[in-house]
Amino acid sequence: MKVLPERASSGPGVVVRISPMRRRHVRAILKIEQRVYPRPWSAAVFASEIDQVPRHRRYLVAHVGRRLVGYAGLLLAPDSAHITNVAVAPERQREGIGSRLLLVLAREAIALGAPALTLEVRVGNVAAQQMYQRFGFTPAGVRKRYYEGTDDAIVMWAHDIGQAAYAERLMAIEAELPGGTIWDGGAP
Repeated sequence: MKVLPERASSGPGVVVRISPMRRRHVRAILKIEQRVYPRPWSAAVFASEIDQVPRHRRYLVAHVGRRLVGYAGLLLAPDSAHITNVAVAPERQREGIGSRLLLVLAREAIALGAPALTLEVRVGNVAAQQMYQRFGFTPAGVRKRYYEGTDDAIVMWAHDIGQAAYAERLMAIEAELPGGTIWDGGAP
């Protein structure tokens, strides 16, 4: 795969390359993790999660040019697929990178036969809640003091993800994103 030159601007021409997460990505992931989460995962946690792919996990990274700018994960369960994390470097947020990662994870969950997607999101993270709502997630409850023992989490679900209407939703989201996506990992 040819590596694209990094774009200096965040304009409509940004091309994001998404590929499976590998151990070699962990150092760059930790730099983002430490900037976006008050209690970041450790290198050992990421390594453990990566070791569970492809059995029960899917983890992705996003690059703009040579720079790793985001990552996301999925935990497979019998009745659903759980989004474990979606994180984008602060200076690259609001460019559709998180949406692109979520598109690939949602399609992976559908391909694996998951009937629903679920996740938790910090009550104060309105931007993330809005992104998830575009993907059909609706609030289903609250987990008190879920984050760091202080912040509440909203539990959100997207049901019937295997239906044609959900596939159309994903296609509409993708069509609205500026720039392009290169999936560097086979199916989906």
